[in-house]
Amino acid sequence: MSAADSLSSSFAPNGVYKRTLDVMASLIAIVLLSPVLASVAIMVKICDGGPILFRHRRIGYGGKTFECLKFRTMKTDAELRLQEWLLNNPVAAEEWSATQKLKYDPRLTPIGKSLRRSSLDELPQLFNIFRGDMSLVGPRPVVAEEVPRYGRDIAHYYSVRPGLTGAWQVNGRNDVSYAERVRLDTEYCTTWSFTKDLTIMLKTVPVLFSGRGSY
Repeated sequence: MSAADSLSSSFAPNGVYKRTLDVMASLIAIVLLSPVLASVAIMVKICDGGPILFRHRRIGYGGKTFECLKFRTMKTDAELRLQEWLLNNPVAAEEWSATQKLKYDPRLTPIGKSLRRSSLDELPQLFNIFRGDMSLVGPRPVVAEEVPRYGRDIAHYYSVRPGLTGAWQVNGRNDVSYAERVRLDTEYCTTWSFTKDLTIMLKTVPVLFSGRGSY
């Protein structure tokens, strides 16, 4: 590999410089937000006595799976509640089939909806970023069942680390169709730049406060 190729690789969306920024920024954020992390952890535990964290298998860089961390927002019998709800509500079943999301989710704990609306439930993913599973900016991590929805564009998804925030999050989140989400992810992967990452991070702040597209 030539010096020019090496430099170009370092500035790639999965390169050394982006990774260095991820490590430094996630470590600083973990330290600064430690009081918030501790407070939310206590609230989740007090709510129903269940586990604080929810670990979900997601697909990451290179198609490898990893445990994506979140503060638990669902009840301990969430899977049973979901199946019963979908079985008895055809409209909800159709919504779930199309988006893998529910505007009314019977699985949520009393504080779960607030955590999701504010995206505080995703703060533990700072640890995913620090250990290299994720990046600050990138496509949202998908589950195995979502991979076929990307079609041939899944190769672009596999080429980068999934992100804590990204183009989908600042362009409507759950208010946009899944096809549009795939388009946004593909565009990000194929036109990546540090400027684009910075723009997305700056747009993320007002989106979090507005709660747009979060449920």
